[in-house]
Amino acid sequence: MSEPLQLLAGVRILAFTQFLLGPAACQYLADMGADVIKIEPPGRGAWERSWAGADTFLGGVSAFFLLANRNSRSVTLNLKSPKGLEVAKKLVETADVIVENFRPGVMDRLGLGYEVAKKINPKIIYAAGSGYGSDGPYAHLPGQDLLIQAISGLGANTGTESQGPTVSAAAVVDQHSATLLAMGILGALVHRNRTGEGQRVEVVMVQAGLDLQSEPVVYHLNGKKMRRPKTPVADTFHSVPYGFYKTSDGDLAISMAPIKVISEVLGNPKELAQYEDPSIAFTKRDEIRAALDPFFRKRTTNDWVELLRAHDIWCQPVNTMEETFDDVAVKHIAPVLEFDHPQAGKVKVLKHPVRYSSGEATLRRPPPDLGEHTDELLTELGYTKDQIAEMRAGKDV
Repeated sequence: MSEPLQLLAGVRILAFTQFLLGPAACQYLADMGADVIKIEPPGRGAWERSWAGADTFLGGVSAFFLLANRNSRSVTLNLKSPKGLEVAKKLVETADVIVENFRPGVMDRLGLGYEVAKKINPKIIYAAGSGYGSDGPYAHLPGQDLLIQAISGLGANTGTESQGPTVSAAAVVDQHSATLLAMGILGALVHRNRTGEGQRVEVVMVQAGLDLQSEPVVYHLNGKKMRRPKTPVADTFHSVPYGFYKTSDGDLAISMAPIKVISEVLGNPKELAQYEDPSIAFTKRDEIRAALDPFFRKRTTNDWVELLRAHDIWCQPVNTMEETFDDVAVKHIAPVLEFDHPQAGKVKVLKHPVRYSSGEATLRRPPPDLGEHTDELLTELGYTKDQIAEMRAGKDV
């Protein structure tokens, strides 16, 4: 076992975060050793404590909360009370980074916007994530993964002509936005270490959604007109055979390969002879796909994988989630982290997705109970037991 990762040891991050974007960004940094302090309202806590996909609560604890809040400390503060705001400002004095993903303007109204924060701590790095940016015509609208898939063109560029726009099976924009926000924070930390300057970092989910589509976007911007295919080829811009194919017992993925090579593997059937010219692999892709489909339905997925790999054709079975975690390649990378939670019991989540030679990004703290570390943090700030009790009585924390 490697030593616990300490790449960001000594870096304190205040997390005014909710949903997935902000918590996931902070978890990446917490896994690397940062001291992430999650600021939550007393009573109900952060939004993601009370919602979970597929109604998945473990011992009453939201699986959605558990997946993106490990290695952090939770402090409850009523930011609308003078004493709660006072504590938050004291924490800003001690912090290296503030992360927030409320709608633009919320932190300003609470008295903790960037201009206030940098007066308190001129070296602060203030990282904000939002759906449509801090200014502009949609700044007031909610930024949520499905909505960003819609407005960014990601949904309309997915699926077939008959299916219509298709939603991704994962919160791809949220997760990519979180990754970009963590990357921006790391860049700003390097800059500050070199110059002493803090700064504001912003990630806009619409831009993240476009960034996910950089390949088709560049084709579009440079004059290529694309449409969803009639048949289930992969996307708007690849030539056949690229895509998923039904087999006799499942589905098969085939990447880039000349139709002539595919035809040879299939025994050079006369139905494919007219399509072997590579120059028509894109323009006639629906037609070629329709001609290929019946052949792949004649054998099992494993039979096709074995046969196609023998001819150096790039392919993989299309796994279900159960098959994914049974796959030898997935087992080899061991992506699952299992830990004991005092309420949820045994919990399985995904590990930190990057490996480091200097140590392992592992579990130091399970996702915290609401306000679990409030007394601990207030004591660190110099508050006495009597003062803490008084603030609890006044519902400031």
